[in-house]
Order: sequence, then structure tokens, then C-alpha cells
Amino acid sequence: MDSAAALRETILDKLHSGAWRPGHRLPTERALSEQFGLSRSTVRRALAELKRLQLITQTVGSGTYVAAQASAALGALQQHGTAVATSPAELMAARLALEPAIIEMVIGNATALDFQRMDECNVQAEAATTLEDFEHWDGALHEAIADAAHNRLVADVFRLMNQVRALGTWGVLKRRSATPERRLSYQREHRALVAALRQRDAEHARALCRAHLMHVRTNLLGA
Repeated sequence: MDSAAALRETILDKLHSGAWRPGHRLPTERALSEQFGLSRSTVRRALAELKRLQLITQTVGSGTYVAAQASAALGALQQHGTAVATSPAELMAARLALEPAIIEMVIGNATALDFQRMDECNVQAEAATTLEDFEHWDGALHEAIADAAHNRLVADVFRLMNQVRALGTWGVLKRRSATPERRLSYQREHRALVAALRQRDAEHARALCRAHLMHVRTNLLGA
């Protein structure tokens, strides 16, 4: 398990065990950064994900606290325990089946704001100075594309897939396969895919989406 995953699992263990109850104040970002050997930006991302899951709340100038609804949120999270048992190969197979399949919905429903969000993900990914940051914005782009379908079930499925990407096994494979050349290729592929979606070219967008995912699968798994 990598350090970012260890941070997430430590917090979840504290919540599950009841050691941290609603209203409990979490250690500061700086303390967590030092404890787990992570950058402050990585700690902030991990906390942001837990906040999105309604496990914690954050107040500017005060700190980070266990949310009042943390117990209910933990119950909902346990329903998605499938993520923990999903292998990278299973995830890539699911992505290859699902991501090209929603292209028609995205093209039919995407708004100007959706495309602005995709563009922002690309800008942030290209500006990322660490693999962790790039991977975060890579996942955010694919989630933004799924959200542009404006279908709640599709959005939930893609968020579950991003939970799998947040696990340690995926991170280890990413680090092993990452090279500057591959990252540049991914960035070009992302830009081309968003351009095809914006042009409402379903056939081209599907082909680009599938080619990109095949490229990722080959780099990660060698097949």
C-alpha cells in the first residue's frame, strides 16, 4: 500500500473503530504530511475525497472534523466495497466496455460548462509536477466526461471506478509504467478526445476513447 492509500485507510479505520467520532478534530495537513511522508497537495486531495464522501467537514481557519453524518456515509461506502477487491485488469476491462459506450450520451447532453471542466482538467494535468497530481487530474477528466452524460447512474459507476484508481495497486502499476513520453502521449490523447466531443463527432470520439484506453492498458499490463 502506498503512503496516500495508507493515509486514507488510517482515517477510515479510525472512523470504523469509533476512535474518531463526529466532531472530532483531525490532525492538521502539516501533521499528516509529516506522518505519512506526503506532499501537502496529496494530503489535501485525500481529505477532499473524504469530504466528498461526507465523512469529514472542513472549516477555513478552524480545521478538519469528522462529519455529523459520518456513520451513515460509512455505511454507504461499505456498499461499494467491491472497489477494494477489483484488480487493475478488471478495471481496465470495465473501462474499455463502458467509456466508449457513453460517448453518444455525452455528445447529446454535454454543456458548455462540461467542456470548460474538461479543459480545466487538461490544463491542470499538463501543469502537474508530480505523477500523483497528474493521475488525479487524469481521473478527474474521465469523471468530468462521464458527468457530461448527465445520467446519475453513469456518474455513480465512474466514481466507483475512480475509487479503484485511488487504491494502492493501481498507483504501483502507474509508477512502474510512467515515463515522460507516455505522459505526453496521454495528454495529447486527452486533448484530441475532448476536441472530438466538442465537435459532436461520435464515431471519432469513440475511436479515440478506445485507442487511449488500449494504450493505457498496454502500458500498465503489457496486454
